[in-house]
Amino acid sequence: MINTTESTPTAPRLSIRVQGENPLHHLWNNNGTWWIHYTIHPDAYTKARVRRSLQTRDLATAIRRRDEVLGALPFEPSANRAA
Repeated sequence: MINTTESTPTAPRLSIRVQGENPLHHLWNNNGTWWIHYTIHPDAYTKARVRRSLQTRDLATAIRRRDEVLGALPFEPSANRAA
């Protein structure tokens, strides 16, 4: 059967959970260097985990860079996703 449903491609969507009680959420320390990790959804059917170095050993700098990285990504809240 051929699917004839029209679908409009969408921009990748960021999937994050904010945990106020955990200020280090999305961060981890790998041998002294801070890294960020998060998930994006390029389309409705796939997801990609992103991990990248923040290239710092300083926690305050890592938190600032994490906030900059996440703030620069496209974010589309989903009504059916739990916070």
